[in-house]
Amino acid sequence: MAQRIAEAKVIVASPGRNFVTLKLVTADGVVGWGDATVNGRELAVAAYLSEHVAPLLVGRDADRIEDTWQYLYRGAYWRRGPITMAAIGAVDMALWDIKGKIAGLPVYQLLGGAVRDKVLTYAHATGADTAALLDSVREKLNHGFRAIRVQSGIPGLDKVYGVSGGNAYEPAGRGTRPDEEPWDTGKYLRHIPGALAEVRAEVGPEVKVLHDVHHRLTPTEAAGLGKALEDLDLFWLEDVTPAENQELLRQVRRHTTIPLAIGEVFNTIWDCQTLITERLVDYIRTCVVHAGGISHVRKIFHLAELYQVAAAPHGPSDVSPVNLAASLHVGLATHNFAIQEYMGYPDATEEAFSHAYSYQDGHLHPGDAPGLGVELDEEFAARHPYQQAYLPVARLADGTVKDW
Repeated sequence: MAQRIAEAKVIVASPGRNFVTLKLVTADGVVGWGDATVNGRELAVAAYLSEHVAPLLVGRDADRIEDTWQYLYRGAYWRRGPITMAAIGAVDMALWDIKGKIAGLPVYQLLGGAVRDKVLTYAHATGADTAALLDSVREKLNHGFRAIRVQSGIPGLDKVYGVSGGNAYEPAGRGTRPDEEPWDTGKYLRHIPGALAEVRAEVGPEVKVLHDVHHRLTPTEAAGLGKALEDLDLFWLEDVTPAENQELLRQVRRHTTIPLAIGEVFNTIWDCQTLITERLVDYIRTCVVHAGGISHVRKIFHLAELYQVAAAPHGPSDVSPVNLAASLHVGLATHNFAIQEYMGYPDATEEAFSHAYSYQDGHLHPGDAPGLGVELDEEFAARHPYQQAYLPVARLADGTVKDW
């Protein structure tokens, strides 16, 4: 008997930070949860869902996940982009959650079952200077992490992307205007190789060290940085140049063998196609929610598998525990899945979202609860209303806007 969707509800709340959550309920009362958070543009995707997508869902067969995905994607002339794909991603996650609950199985079992026992994860270590960074690295090692993304303050710059005092880094600042941060590429390029060398000396050869450039370099600058860091045996160098310039990564590839990761701002398999089929990257970083949910991100990862590109989804604290759970279910069931980003969440987020996933010794597991294994406490979330927030804007010394 078909399970018809009876209710589609969009919940915008800020338990620890802003999240957009989709709740689907079948006529038999089965609840499915989806994450639709787009950091700094939350209300845009909430409106897309509530005004345009939710009315289309009521009465549809909840069992027909792929058909619903195609209906929402191909049935709209204006498609792709983070808002559309996050909305579709939320629906897709919620439908997989419902299917798992009806079947009495965790989603990873519906995806073919586990291909590994646990999912390797990496933490974020940051410091305003190298001494503080090394302290942060030691803290993460003490918590069992053996893969760590490191971001350092830069001498002469008051603020630097990725540097904070806590594990659950939140770059979006509250208020009606985004913060503005200074940027100087020369200062960064002079400082970061030495800082990363000190990290490698501290942790030894076995710990995986990652670093995010955050789209700040030209291909020439990126190639030079890659060459300078080759002896440090980084696990990856992430987002070395703006992701839109896919063809220009050929220049980076010609000049360095350092592993490259990119793709967290990509939303479809077509965005990733050149990177994967020409093997311009080693790791594809598409996020489950921002790339249309479990159904579509699996297609991206399967294409990547043909070209020996590994999956490593974006997953910081600005996507909700629903997305993290979905990513872990995909990770446990996907052969070329390499590593999952994991920053932890503020206490209020942990209280709002109960979850079956767990962390131990540098690894995550989605748990064996039916569906995704995450539930939102709506009453608690309602006590934490949305607060306007923006990601910062980066500027050069002369005032020119720089990629953030």
